[in-house]
Amino acid sequence: MSTPGHVGLVGLVLLFLTAWAGVAGAEVANVREWTLADVSSGGTESSLGTTWRSVTDTVMGGVSRAQLALDEIDGRRCLRLTGEVRLENNGGFVQAGLDLDPDGSPLDASGFTGVRLVVRGNGETYGLHLRTRDLWFPWQSYRASFTAPPAWTEVRLPFASFTAYRTTTRLDAARLVRLGVFAIGRAFTADVCVAEVGLY
Repeated sequence: MSTPGHVGLVGLVLLFLTAWAGVAGAEVANVREWTLADVSSGGTESSLGTTWRSVTDTVMGGVSRAQLALDEIDGRRCLRLTGEVRLENNGGFVQAGLDLDPDGSPLDASGFTGVRLVVRGNGETYGLHLRTRDLWFPWQSYRASFTAPPAWTEVRLPFASFTAYRTTTRLDAARLVRLGVFAIGRAFTADVCVAEVGLY
């Protein structure tokens, strides 16, 4: 028969093991998040060695204008995309894009749930577009939207929430080649800041 002291010792051991398991589980969970780009502590270069680039609808005859620059807002460094989205000449977008295949091989994000952003903006709705090796034409993508409020916030967009645009091929997260933060589809003033982009 166990004595009260023995029960107390067993309880302490079990408590320790439970706490240790919780810490270990948390460490494993943290491994499931990966930062692709941390502008707040670095610059325009991602952890893959690729650099953010600004692209507008002028590549297809549009007249939208944009500027992409490093900035600091509320004490946090960020990449700031500003500009005017205009619809003339079948245009209608500006974007900050990041290649995910620097060595020619697609990024395999199949072990993650989605994309995480730390953003701030002017309260407008923006898009996060993904491209994979399965897409051939520049107008094809997988799209999800988010709001950039006038205070720093974290946005999590699961891969399951992305909608295929002008393609019938389903999103394959194991074949990512590019992501872009877009102001698109309507005439408005874009002002969105990105401090971090990662996978979760």
